[in-house]
Amino acid sequence: MSRPFPPRSSSSAASFVRVNGKIRAREVRVIGVDNKMIGILSLSDALNLARTNAVDLVEIAATAVPPVCRLVDFGKFRYEQAKKEKESKKHHHANKVKEIQLSPKIDPHDLGVKLSHGIDFLCEEMKVKIVLKFRGREMAHTEFGFQLIEKFLKEIAPYGHPDSNPKLLGKAINVMISPLPRNKRAKNPNEENSTARQRRELRIQERGREQGITRCIPRSWRCLRSWIPGSLAALGPRNDGH
Repeated sequence: MSRPFPPRSSSSAASFVRVNGKIRAREVRVIGVDNKMIGILSLSDALNLARTNAVDLVEIAATAVPPVCRLVDFGKFRYEQAKKEKESKKHHHANKVKEIQLSPKIDPHDLGVKLSHGIDFLCEEMKVKIVLKFRGREMAHTEFGFQLIEKFLKEIAPYGHPDSNPKLLGKAINVMISPLPRNKRAKNPNEENSTARQRRELRIQERGREQGITRCIPRSWRCLRSWIPGSLAALGPRNDGH
């Protein structure tokens, strides 16, 4: 037998919070504005206490018996929850490791792209593992690989530091880079460039509006508009009996 409704996802259920009149319990355990436990009150008394303090009654533990509610401004409560989620995501990202592969004969442009990706990962609180692989006769000159790694580490130094010196393991040089603390880390230049690009596009759009709406009309429409009067003139005067 099929279920009439799809199950509610755990994430949406966890994000739902009952406030004030939406709380269903008859009695609630109340935490005061100063985060101190007040005790078990009837729902009406808890709501009156919230009105007296000019705050909301927010249910923070719906599964408890009785449910636990807190006297707090709901806007402030949502801000605190969003801040906690952001911090948890930051720590989650800190456990992630992104791998960037290089080669001794990598093109300078490709090296710049790899460096840009590494900066993005470090600015998102992720670790970066650099792997430079040798092929065939390249193993006879591993010093070129170490020179390239040192160059990469020098360029990325404002954003992260190596956990240890680069090591040759088998046919590859490996080094792990950890992000610097946010207060010691340089700003991500890629974010600044994207912001400047967005501002430039907005200025172009505003300039286009000032010059007139014809800039927004496709070229084919403008050609059609210039073609129609000439075509009508070629047909000659109308013969409608007048």
